Amino acid sequence: MPDLQLSLSEYLSAVQEVIKLAFDDAVWVKAEIRNLNIKGGHYYIELAEKEARSDKVIASCKATIWKFSAAKIVGKFERESGVELSRDLNVLIKVSARFDPQYGFSVNIEEIDSSYTLGDIAKRYQQIVQLLNNEGLLYKNQLLPAPFDIQHVLVIAPEQAAGLGDFKKDADALQQAGVCEFVYHSATFQGNTAAQSIISALGQGLRQWASDFTSPPDLIVIIRGGGAVNDLAYLNDFDLAALLCKRTVPVWVGVGHEKDRTILDEIAHRSFDTPSKVIAGIRNHIASRIQEILDFRQNIQLLSLHQMTAYQSQNDQLMKTIETLSKSQISDAYKQLQQVKGQTQNYAAQMIKFAQHQIEALMRETLLQNPPHVLAKGYAVVRQHSHAVSSAQQLSQDTPQIQIEMKDGIIDAEILSIQPHTGSSS
Repeated sequence: MPDLQLSLSEYLSAVQEVIKLAFDDAVWVKAEIRNLNIKGGHYYIELAEKEARSDKVIASCKATIWKFSAAKIVGKFERESGVELSRDLNVLIKVSARFDPQYGFSVNIEEIDSSYTLGDIAKRYQQIVQLLNNEGLLYKNQLLPAPFDIQHVLVIAPEQAAGLGDFKKDADALQQAGVCEFVYHSATFQGNTAAQSIISALGQGLRQWASDFTSPPDLIVIIRGGGAVNDLAYLNDFDLAALLCKRTVPVWVGVGHEKDRTILDEIAHRSFDTPSKVIAGIRNHIASRIQEILDFRQNIQLLSLHQMTAYQSQNDQLMKTIETLSKSQISDAYKQLQQVKGQTQNYAAQMIKFAQHQIEALMRETLLQNPPHVLAKGYAVVRQHSHAVSSAQQLSQDTPQIQIEMKDGIIDAEILSIQPHTGSSS
């Protein structure tokens, strides 16, 4: 039919019939939801397929969930998966092709497989865990020692979030009491920009911290309240997890509710169910340290008392020993003193007796040497100028007068000459 000429509407109507006949039955299709809008109860969706390596879009089309079936289809999906239908989800959907000459090609969604979406989220989660483990990062922060005391905490949280309010009730009380200081920085915790927003907030917070403080924080706390599974899935980001793993400060996480778990829970030093439990953990840690200090103080007091009692007992024993030894030494010294005293007295008596004998001998000799006795033996005393002389050299010939005293009288004489004995000097 090379020469057949059709109007656009006729041509598109023919295409419509072909599509209707060829794709009369619904089929299951895998796609990513790139965009989603809800108007008047109708879900208007943009589907796409991307290359695995480059994320380049290689196919796209419009899809619709009409109001009359939306409650059933969407409600069943969200109820079974716990995931809110939103953009960026990978879905397995049952669709029927529709082509309208006026509005173009689209598909109507008749069913969504919840298990496929959950499996995809779990698959991406496990891929991140495996990659962190391969690079030796998965347990890096968990192996850090717990802070001995918690005095300064850096908190990353969504601004004005309910979970942050719960956290701050107790945190403000601790800060007002001067126990712990909290510094807050806000970030977005959902949507495609969640991971990068937290990375930026953490970087800004640490830079500001280095400017305001001389030492790093004792803890980095990341908190947000609960949310849909796919909201929390935005936090399952390798770059964010790797950054937190490399921190040299323990990271405590409280994201979601008790049943929720993200990659942040896998790598954190400690993971809590909710923000309220994070601040409770901080409070309990501080209380535990205070109790330890009180226990140590009590133990020190008991040990000190025990040591003092032991030393007092030893001191008493030593005092008794010293007293006994002192008495013994004093007794020995007294005995030695008495012995020395006796010896001294005996020696003194002997010396006195010896001295008496010497005195008596000297007295006898003195009496024997008395001048009258000497003169009686025929000796004489020579005097010059009224002074007795004992040597011829002491005589002066300038005044030759001398006196010679004998036993029975004194003779006045003059020196005619002095003749020294042979061998003596004149």
